[in-house]
Amino acid sequence: MVMQQLSAIFKRDMLLAFRQRSELLQPILFFVLVIALFPLGVGPGPELLQKMGAGVIWIATLLSALLGLERLFRDDFADGSLEQQMLSDCPLSLYALIKMFSHWLVSIVPVLVVSPLLAVFLNLTVDMYWALVLTLLIGSPLLSLIGGIGVALTVGLRKGGVLLSLLLLPLFVPLLIFATAAVDAAALQLPNTGQLALLAALLLLALGLAPLATAYALKVSQS
Repeated sequence: MVMQQLSAIFKRDMLLAFRQRSELLQPILFFVLVIALFPLGVGPGPELLQKMGAGVIWIATLLSALLGLERLFRDDFADGSLEQQMLSDCPLSLYALIKMFSHWLVSIVPVLVVSPLLAVFLNLTVDMYWALVLTLLIGSPLLSLIGGIGVALTVGLRKGGVLLSLLLLPLFVPLLIFATAAVDAAALQLPNTGQLALLAALLLLALGLAPLATAYALKVSQS
C-alpha cells in the first residue's frame, strides 16, 4: 500500500513536470546562459577559464536547482494534498524523499547531462572533466536533499523564495568547497579520493537525516 502511494506521487510529479514544459526548461536554459556569459565577463583567456571553470559550473548548477526548489511542496500545500498525506499511512519522510528525488530528476539531471559538454567550452582538461562529472553525480543530490528542508520550513510563507535562498546558500558552501577542491586536485594530477569521499559522506548523512528533518518541518509549517 505504501509503495503504491509513493509510486503514485512520483508518477504525478513526473506528469506535472512534463506538462509544464516552460518550468521544466527554465533551469537548464538558465544554466546554459550563465556558462555562456561567463567568458564574456571575465575574458576568454584559456588559463583563467580553466582555473575558474569548475567553480562556475557548480555555482550555476546550484542556482539552477534553486529555481525549481520553491515549488517542491508548494502545489501540494496549496491544494490540500499535503494535509491529506499527513493523515495517510505513508510515512511523511518517505513522501518527502520521493518529492526530493523527483526534483533532482527534473531540475538537476538535465543540467548534469549538459554540464560536462560546457566544461569543454571552459577549457577543462580530461582529468578535470571526469573529476567534475564525479563531483556532480555525488554532490548534486545534496542540493535537493538539503533544499527540501528549507522549502519545508518556508512552504507556508508568501513570497518565501528570497528567504529560501538566504537559508540555503550558506549550507551549500561546504559542498562547493569540496567539489571544486576535487577538480583542482585533478588539474594538478593529484589524488582527489579524499574530497570525493567527503562528498559521499555528506550525501549518505543527508540521505539519512534530510527526509526526517523535512517531514518534521512540514508538520511545523502545516500546524
